Order: sequence, then structure tokens, then C-alpha cells
Amino acid sequence: MTGVNDDVPDGRELLRVEGVTKAFPGVRALDGVDLTLRAGEVHVLLGENGAGKSTLIKMLSGAHRPDSGRILVHGGPDGSADGLREVQIRSAQDAARLGIATIYQEFNLVPGLTVAENLFLGRQPRTALGLVDKKAMRARAADLLRRVRLDVSPNIPVAELGIARLQMVEIAKALSLDARVLIMDEPTAVLTSEEVQTLFDIVRELRDAGVGIIFITHHLDEIGALGDRVTVLRDGRSVDEVPATTGEDELIRLMVGRDIAEQYPRRRPDELGPPLLRVRGLTRRGAGRTGDGAARPVFEGIDFEVRAGEVVGLAGLVGAGRTEVARAVFGVDRYDAGTVEVAGERLAAGDVRAAMRAGLGLVPEDRKGQGLVLDASLQDNLTLARLDRDTRGGLVDRRGQRREAAAVAEQLKVRMSGLGQPARTLSGGNQQKIVIGKWLLAQTRLLILDEPTRGIDVGAKVEIYQLINELTAAGCGVLMISSDLPEVLGMSDRVLVMAQGRLTGELAAADATQDAVMELALQPPPGTTGGTHTNESAMEGSDV
Repeated sequence: MTGVNDDVPDGRELLRVEGVTKAFPGVRALDGVDLTLRAGEVHVLLGENGAGKSTLIKMLSGAHRPDSGRILVHGGPDGSADGLREVQIRSAQDAARLGIATIYQEFNLVPGLTVAENLFLGRQPRTALGLVDKKAMRARAADLLRRVRLDVSPNIPVAELGIARLQMVEIAKALSLDARVLIMDEPTAVLTSEEVQTLFDIVRELRDAGVGIIFITHHLDEIGALGDRVTVLRDGRSVDEVPATTGEDELIRLMVGRDIAEQYPRRRPDELGPPLLRVRGLTRRGAGRTGDGAARPVFEGIDFEVRAGEVVGLAGLVGAGRTEVARAVFGVDRYDAGTVEVAGERLAAGDVRAAMRAGLGLVPEDRKGQGLVLDASLQDNLTLARLDRDTRGGLVDRRGQRREAAAVAEQLKVRMSGLGQPARTLSGGNQQKIVIGKWLLAQTRLLILDEPTRGIDVGAKVEIYQLINELTAAGCGVLMISSDLPEVLGMSDRVLVMAQGRLTGELAAADATQDAVMELALQPPPGTTGGTHTNESAMEGSDV
């Protein structure tokens, strides 16, 4: 991968941001931010949710304009002595002309179009007659897919691809622009360990070809593995620039403005209360077949309970059936056999309203698609699960809703301009707080957390862990599903492990180690045959 950026020597500045500010109603998102990017480097942009990272990259990609300050890009021989010239980036087209490409967390793909059509949308190769040259487009698309090691046909609709493959298509789309500056916003959040290594190889090849890369991540272990320099943002300001070899403790201190002595501050109870949730024999038959022709279950024979004051972790490889069990317990999906009881009362299968009335709450892994109404206000999102309580004679008590919503937003330290702010405009960590806050207002007794800290920064993670402690101290129970194995070990009082749709073991906190959990996660469940279980993804923090 050569020739991408041959006109700019390694080490020469490609981009400089000087004293940039940006304010929105009630919020000063950026307050004098400085940043430089050189050719042939990976510059990590680090900060808590709400620190200003998204605002800055949207400014560089043309979605926002600065209120003050300057943006300079390398402009070749007609620029200043250092090759930089001040620019106005008013649109994505402006950014592309300046050699800036951005890969956002939220995919910018058209589901009904093919991979090739998405890669060249709006800039398709043309024949001499001005028609779209589909043959040339497919050939160029195939070459880009090879560069990102993605083995799919250019002709397949992107709607048929999983999230990880969609991420690789977005990366291929950015490569098609031959950008000198590549901005990557949380590109590893949805990738497996193997896919992350593939992405890192691609990033290193681009860096070696002279591309300057701004890399945003919440995984601190990725910084030393890939980065050269780190700029840390806090409360809209650039507080420091440090080498990528800087220790995690110091990076955390720079991000949050304080030391976090204990990453997983679990306060385990001295005594547990009665069972709040009891699941017996839960089974859901699937459409697939095993090697001997038998129906392959989505999950089968699931037995467990969660007691008052307890955090039960549910671990396993992606595809083991953890999320499917959680959705069935909450009534979102059907199940074919078994029972779910809350505080001794059996729940009707497939009845979300009954689950909510019984005191169950579910924080789904897809908070944007399933946990929030993105265009609704924070007040409406926070009070959604208790709407029936706030309604009298067909009228909603909006004043009471506002009072309750304001109290829980303050309790959760939500960074917002006001309760009328649309949920879509919040950072990921603050969106997750709103999803959890919805269930706090609904007076939930048993909270199911599915990937509760995915894609949020370390400061927001600790705040969510503290909230879990507060819930269990108040007598609630928590069932926590997480692919972050250290998180499972650090926050659980007991750990249940699933493989291929069945529970393969249970570990007390004292006995739960990474090796013990992974041994159970890779173990063929009782009654099955075959060799080592394979899956799309291993849990984060493991060596699998």
C-alpha cells in the first residue's frame, strides 16, 4: 500500500487545529482546542464521553463550523513556508477535496444498495457515454475489499452483512478516497479480536504509506499497540499531549481529572436477600440443524436465579446465546419451554408489559436502536417506562414527569443542556445513563444489563459500576451480560458461563478467573458432540 501520500514527507504536519471553540445552546463543546497531525503517524484522541471528541471530528469533516480558531491543512507548494494553509470546511465534499476522510461510529451506508454501490456512492466510474461503469466499479470494489481482508462479494446488499463486516466496508469506503488524513471514531468497538488485529495491520500499512490517522478509542490497551502520540480532551479543552507509551493510570488521570484507584469498585454484600428472578428449563428451538439432523436450539435447559443484592455475571463467547436468554426472560422474544418467575410469581411468556409490571428492566446491547427514542427528548426517554403511572384520565402529568426526570438526571450526572435536549445529541456514555435512568424511574427490582459499558469511556464506566453498587445495596438484583471479561470478573458475585446455547458452569467470585471462565466458555455443553467450539468472537480481555 504505497503512493497514498507521497507528496508529504513523514513527520511533516498534515493538519493543525489552533484554539478552536464551538458552543451549542447551553453547552460549550470546545473551548480552545489545539491538535496537530503529522504524515505517517497515528495520533490518538482520548477523552471521556462529552469531552468534545465528536464535535472536533465533525468540525474536521464539515458537519460543524468553528465559532473561533483556525483549521490549517497541508496545501502543497502554494501554502505557507511549512506547507499549511487556513481552510474553511463547510461540507463533507470540502473535507474530501482537502484529503480528509472520516469513519464514524454510526455507519453511513445505504442498506438496499450493494457493497460496490455503497463504496462509490455519488462518484461511480463512468463509461465514455456517461453511464455507470458497473464492471469497473465492481473490480475496484473487489480490490478495496481485498485491502481490508473482507471476503464478501461486491454485489451483495450491505443489509445482509453483520456489524463487524459493515465496519470493514466503511473502512474500505474511506480508503477509496485516497485520503491524506483518516479519522477513525471507535473503529474497534464492534470487531472481534481477530478483526481488530486485521484493522491494526491496515492502519499500520496506511501509516507507513504516509497517511496521518486520528484514532479515537476507549480501549486504553490499544493506544500503546498502535499510537504514536495522544491528545487528551477534558470538558472541551485539550489538557495535554503525551506519548502513546504513557501508562494507563496517567491517561485515566488526564481524562477524568482525578485518580481512579479501583477500576471495578464492587461492594459485595455480606448477606443476600431472597430470589428475585428464577429461571427454570428455559428453551428455545432454532431453525438450524446439528450434524445428526436434530434441531439446534438457540438456548436449552437454562436454569439460574438472581437474589436481592446480588450481581450475577453471564459470560460466554459471542453467539453463545446470552443476549437471546436475556431477551426471552424480559419477554421480547418467545421461548418454547421453561418458566420465568419474579419474586415467586410466574411470568407469562412473551409479555414485556407483564415483565415491567413485575419489576424487570432491560438495558439492551444496542442502546441506540432498542434502548432510546433518539429524536425524543431526554424527559420523554427517562419517563417512557412509567408512562402508565404518570397518566390520569388520559392526561400525562408533564410537570411531575419533569420533576422526576430532573432528579434522576442529576443523580446520574448526565451532561446535558436540558431535559428538552434530543437523546441523539448526547455522547454514548450519557445516552447509556438515560437508558439506565429510565428503569430507575420505573422502580425496577431486577435489572438486566446487556453490554452495559460497551463504547463508553473509563470515567463513565466507573459511574455505572457505582450505580450497580447503589442498586444492589438498595435490595435490587442485577443480571449483567458482558463480553469484557475483566468487567465480568470485577463486578460479579457469581459468574454463569454459556456455550452453544447452554450453561456450562457457575463460578463463585473467589473462583472466577479468566482461565476458568474461558475453559467453560470453550467447553462443549453436556449432551453435545464434536470438537472445540468456534465462534465469531472471543470475549475482550481474553487470549482466545
